[in-house]
Amino acid sequence: MKRAVVCGAGGFIASHLVKRLKRDGYWVRGVDIKDPEFAPSQADEFRLLDLRDMDQCREAVKPAADGPIDEVYQLAAEMGGMGFISTAECEIMRNSALINVNMPQAAAEAGIKRYFLSSSVCIYRDMAIGEAEMSEDEAYPAHPDNEYGWEKLFAERVAFAYGRRYSMAVRVARFQNCYGPEGTWTGGREKAPAAICRKVAEADDGGFIEVWGDGTAVRSYTYVDDLVDGIVRLMRSDLEVPANIGSPEYVSVRELVDTVIGHSGKQVEVRYIPGPVGVQSRNFSNARIYSLGWQARTALREGIGVTYQWVEQQVRDRLATAGNGQRSAEAGEQ
Repeated sequence: MKRAVVCGAGGFIASHLVKRLKRDGYWVRGVDIKDPEFAPSQADEFRLLDLRDMDQCREAVKPAADGPIDEVYQLAAEMGGMGFISTAECEIMRNSALINVNMPQAAAEAGIKRYFLSSSVCIYRDMAIGEAEMSEDEAYPAHPDNEYGWEKLFAERVAFAYGRRYSMAVRVARFQNCYGPEGTWTGGREKAPAAICRKVAEADDGGFIEVWGDGTAVRSYTYVDDLVDGIVRLMRSDLEVPANIGSPEYVSVRELVDTVIGHSGKQVEVRYIPGPVGVQSRNFSNARIYSLGWQARTALREGIGVTYQWVEQQVRDRLATAGNGQRSAEAGEQ
């Protein structure tokens, strides 16, 4: 039985990764500064640790009861959607940088053999719609459009430096936009698919929603199960350079919104308003991850259908809880 540590296991992608590793027969320690948001962790052991602190990183990778840790998956980060990224530059740079300096050091000290780092396509520059695909090597000369991307570039270099010095096999994936159930859907850190699902779920039939930008920006969205499969394939491979993991299905924000509305069964007007949008487009080569036999299997329409149903249920549950609370308060006042 292999033993793995998953950092950021209280969050969206990492919690799904824990489930996958357990299905594959791993012993898993989940680590995060917060408990899982929507369901108890399936990890064999879950530790609340602040990975900005070096001593707590050492705690994260200490041996399990029956032997040392074999693999570390580092997905912990200070991040969110464009609303958060555009307003929390200092928190993103400081907190994520501390984590991504501490964790490779702790892993190297512990003799970890394989180390995975989650990076992001935010490391790439803004691209024109329809521009030719960009390979991983074309990340340099670097020109990310936000500080989240700059920190990820730095984190990649730190991880590879520790890998070279300590003979630790480092694998780096640059994630495209990920969506699916059990992701943040409200509160300001949600990403576009979840945010739009929430807005549509909350809207009255015949009502309207507001969406930042003009709807023309182009994105690729990767369903969480597909992304996790890419992580696992990359970690078990001999690929020693960063690999993009994403779907080749590109859509405009307007098309994403229309897809969500289509699943809702409602008539909803869309009003596009000024707001942080990010780049106009990014278009990447997935040739490296394809070379490992990976391909995205979930079409956007299928994945959004599952995601919308889950978000819609969260909205209903919240409204029911609010209603019960109001009724209890009224009963107490009588």
